[in-house]
Amino acid sequence: MSDEIIAAALAGAGDTDVVEVGRGILARTGTIIADALAEQADGSTAPVLIVADALTWRAAGRTVAESLEIAGVPMTQPYIFSAHPIPYASLDNAHSIAERLLALDKETGSRVVPVAIGSGTINDLTKLAAKDLGRRYGVVGTAASMDGYTGAGAPISDNGVKVTVNCVAPKVVIFDLDVAAAAPAAMTASGYGDLAAKIPGGADWILADAAGVEPINDQVWELVQSGVHQALAHPDDLAAGIPEAYTGLVEGLILSGLAMQVYDGTRPASGAEHYFSHIWELGHLGADKEVPPSHGFKVAIGTLAMLAFYEKFLERDITALDIDAAVAQWPAWDAVEADIRTRFTGALADHAVAETHVKYVTPAELSARLRRIVDAWPRTLPRLREQLVPTREFAAKLAAAGAPHRPEDIGLTIDDVRDTFPKAMYYRSRYTVLDVAREAGWFTDIVNEIFTPGTGGLADLWA
Repeated sequence: MSDEIIAAALAGAGDTDVVEVGRGILARTGTIIADALAEQADGSTAPVLIVADALTWRAAGRTVAESLEIAGVPMTQPYIFSAHPIPYASLDNAHSIAERLLALDKETGSRVVPVAIGSGTINDLTKLAAKDLGRRYGVVGTAASMDGYTGAGAPISDNGVKVTVNCVAPKVVIFDLDVAAAAPAAMTASGYGDLAAKIPGGADWILADAAGVEPINDQVWELVQSGVHQALAHPDDLAAGIPEAYTGLVEGLILSGLAMQVYDGTRPASGAEHYFSHIWELGHLGADKEVPPSHGFKVAIGTLAMLAFYEKFLERDITALDIDAAVAQWPAWDAVEADIRTRFTGALADHAVAETHVKYVTPAELSARLRRIVDAWPRTLPRLREQLVPTREFAAKLAAAGAPHRPEDIGLTIDDVRDTFPKAMYYRSRYTVLDVAREAGWFTDIVNEIFTPGTGGLADLWA
C-alpha cells in the first residue's frame, strides 16, 4: 500500500492529521507527538498523560515515555490500569481518565494531552475522555486487532448496555510493526477477522449501488478496498509474527477507519457480516468467559456466513427474475413487523422494526428497484465475482491466521448461525444482499440451501 493512499485518506479525513507506520518507529514517538499534538500556540509544549494498561505499558508505554523525555515533552504520572485485558470500555473508566486530566490541568496550569497506548479498549476510553473535555488525543497502537484506531466512534458500556458514542478520532496515530508482530497471536487473528469483513461488506456496497440505494464513493472505495485482498493473502506469515507481513494488515485497518472519517459513516467498512457479530454480542455470547470472543472473532464467522450466502445467491440468474411475481409476493408492512417481533423481543425488537421500516418499500418502489438491479447486472456480476472469495478458501485462510473458522470456535452451534440470518436482515437499515434476496423472494431458499448437507454450503464446510 502506497504512502500516496494514506496521504489521500488524511487529506479527506476530518480528524486525523498524522499516521506513522513502520518498523522501529516507536523511538520517534516523542518527536512526532511534540510536533503534531503537544505544540501549543505560544510555542511551548503541553504536558502529556500516557494512558495504558499493565501489558501495553511494558509493550510500548515505557519506550514512548523515554522518547517523549528525549524530545523534551513534559510528562505527568502515567495512568495505568492494573487489569489486562480491561474487562470492557465502561463509561466509568472513561470518566476516571477525564477526571485525572482535569486534575492534572490544575496541577500543571496547562491543558494536558492524552496519549493512549494500546488497542481497542484503551483507545476507546481515551477517545471518549478526550471528547468529553473537548481536546485532541493521540494513540500508539500495540496490536493489529481492529479497525477502530482511526474511527470516530467509541463503543462504550453503561449500566449493562453497549452503545457507540460519536467522538473525535485521534489526531495522531503511531504504529510500530515490531510491536504489532510481538502482540498476542489472538489479537492479530482478531484484526485479520475484522479486515476480512471488508470483502462481503464491499460486495454489499456494490449491490446497494446497483439498486440505487447508496452509490459507491470511488475515492472511499479505493481507500478501503485497494489493499484488502493483498493484506489478507499471507495469514501464515502473520501467525508466525513476521513484522514485514504486518504492513498490509495494519495499514488496511487504519485506512478502514480513515475511510469512515472521509465518508462520515460506516458503510465503507461493514455490511451484513457485522450484524451477526452485533446480534451475538447483544445475546451476551461468551459473557461467562474470562476473555469473551473479540469483535474480530465474531465478525470472522459472520464473514464466512455471508460468503456462503453470496455463493448461493450468485448461482441464481437475477436477469431471469420474474419481477411481477416478486412484487406480488412482497409482504405488507404489518406482516413484516409481525415477523420481526417473533425474532426479537423488547427494545431490540423496537430497534429492528424502526431500522427495517427505513428500507421497506412499496410494491411500485420494489418493482423499480429490482428493475435497476436487473439492468445493472451485466456490470455488477463481474464486479461481485472479483470482490468475493470462495467460502472454503477463506475458511482456510482464517484457520491459518489463527482466527475462528467454525461456529464452535466462538461458542456457537451451526443452528445458532442459521437462526441469525433473518435477524441480521432486519437488524439495520443498511441495504445488503440479504435484502436483495428477500425482495427477489429467494431469502428462505438460500438459507435452507446453505444449511442442507450435500449442497456445498456451510453444512458441508462445518460438518
